[in-house]
Amino acid sequence: MAQNPNLAALAAAGVSVWLDDLSRERLQTGNLQELIDTKSVVGVTTNPSIFQAALSKGEAYDSQIAELAERGADVDATIRTVTTDDVRDACDVLAKQYELSDGVDGRVSIEVDPRLARDADKTIAQAVELWKIVDRPNLLIKIPAMEEGIPAITAVLAEGISVNVTLIFSVERHRAVMDAYLAGLEKAKEAGHDLAKIHSVASFFVSRVDSEIDKRLEKIGSEEALALRGQAGVANARLAYAAYEEVFVGGERFEALKADGARVQRPLWASTGVKNPDYADTLYITELVAPNTVNTMPEKTMDAVADHGVITGDTVTGRAGEAQEVFDKLEAVGVDLTDVFLVLENEGVEKFEKSWQELLEATQGQLDEKKS
Repeated sequence: MAQNPNLAALAAAGVSVWLDDLSRERLQTGNLQELIDTKSVVGVTTNPSIFQAALSKGEAYDSQIAELAERGADVDATIRTVTTDDVRDACDVLAKQYELSDGVDGRVSIEVDPRLARDADKTIAQAVELWKIVDRPNLLIKIPAMEEGIPAITAVLAEGISVNVTLIFSVERHRAVMDAYLAGLEKAKEAGHDLAKIHSVASFFVSRVDSEIDKRLEKIGSEEALALRGQAGVANARLAYAAYEEVFVGGERFEALKADGARVQRPLWASTGVKNPDYADTLYITELVAPNTVNTMPEKTMDAVADHGVITGDTVTGRAGEAQEVFDKLEAVGVDLTDVFLVLENEGVEKFEKSWQELLEATQGQLDEKKS
């Protein structure tokens, strides 16, 4: 099967195409394999919302949930079993991409329970548990980049476990995440782990930044403010990439680890589905093309890129100056960026907690039904 030329061009420009979705149906029908064969997909990300949607649709999980109900499994154990089974199977489907990329791609992410986001010790314990349950080298454990989660990121990496740091909104937090990654590698090296096997991505959320800032610009309402709509998300990501280059391209601390096989922590563009219909539906793909990055896309966005995405090469490197100008203008018209990022971070965790709660309730309902 031939690869779609637009997505192949994106991959050739150094962007790893990952699918931001997973369900048992995708695995059972061969749909995930088809996306690998035709859409250049080399990775998968999941989150509580994705699992909640997967479990609430269709009958793919019915027999397993009935079996678990018969065994007397509680709701937490049921969700853990069902989600880790899907992730393990997806890891197996992507094993070839993992081998071909020397472990860089072929990755599947699973998130720790979002209710633990502000508890570092419990996050660490669950990350280790999930790593052992899935038992695949191409797994990534997702840990939210809350201030309280930063020590957990370092501690989990120090165990030789690969991590996807999620819910990053500001460049300042991204710097703290990169620092946590390097600290984790240093500790892993001390513990005798093979650094070449430890991978990490820093998941930088894009569209939500525009949604929040556009809302504030519309409230301000001046001509200067309205002219800045739809620019913040891309500018923020370009500044994040410049910060990544500072740390990983010739940065002294990383260079010392590189000799022991350490890999860069790649920026991953997340939340790349366009929420405002006034903007091009491929905006957060075509404007964020840079080497050593990942773009995880909902299938709808992937299809849009496949159909009409124009990939013109690197659209990020060397553009930090103009990105900073956008942020200077935002502050000049009265946007409180510190508050924006705080609101987004809190909302991000709340959304995942809500999805997890819905997942718990729906699964409990199914368990009760099977028992009766």
